[in-house]
Amino acid sequence: MSTRQSSPDEFTKFRLFAASGGYCQSPACARPLFLDTGSRTIHIAEIAHVFAAQDDGPRANKQLAPEERGSFDNLILLCSACHTIIDKSEKDYPDSLIKTWKRDHAVRLMELFGATSYGSRAEVRYFLEPLLDENYAIHRNYNPDLDYRYNPESDMAVTWQRNMRERVIPNNRRILATLDANRVKMVGDELATLEEFRQHIYDLEARHFTDAVIGAQRRFPLKMSQMMAVD
Repeated sequence: MSTRQSSPDEFTKFRLFAASGGYCQSPACARPLFLDTGSRTIHIAEIAHVFAAQDDGPRANKQLAPEERGSFDNLILLCSACHTIIDKSEKDYPDSLIKTWKRDHAVRLMELFGATSYGSRAEVRYFLEPLLDENYAIHRNYNPDLDYRYNPESDMAVTWQRNMRERVIPNNRRILATLDANRVKMVGDELATLEEFRQHIYDLEARHFTDAVIGAQRRFPLKMSQMMAVD
């Protein structure tokens, strides 16, 4: 069996980066996976297999088909150091422990992103507005369509990338988690708008958190500006 057969496809890679929130999924580490070195931003993320890609690898399970080995459920995103540790000390890091890391990391992110079920639409809107306003301000001041794109000496592109990774994308995740927790309060076409926003987030994270070449991106749905509005 070739490693390529058990490798994740591009969509699975996007899901992994999104699920990590930009941090190593080992609870003893939780190191940021994207680092600004001064002149550029690098990532130290590595996709690790819970059950090995090969039959002779760490925690190998010969019963798994190639597509199962490369599936989202069999993968976790770690920094390079943690990836090396779990594979070189496989007896200390069984599959059950690594899967627990991944589940617990998802719970911590949900708590961090404020996935609260509020009592009213007005309360949801009160939570959303400052996050939407901050994202809009960042886009207005730093987006790559501004005139600085004609100036090769401008450092605005680096500022835009940093703001996207450190502010806009985390804000988006908090907005998404909160809306998912308050779906029952949505009216009209708000559920459809939520799903458009979800796809926009996936595309945005794929662009800013991976090296993959992607095509056209779903744009921010304008109806989000009125999400959970109260007359």
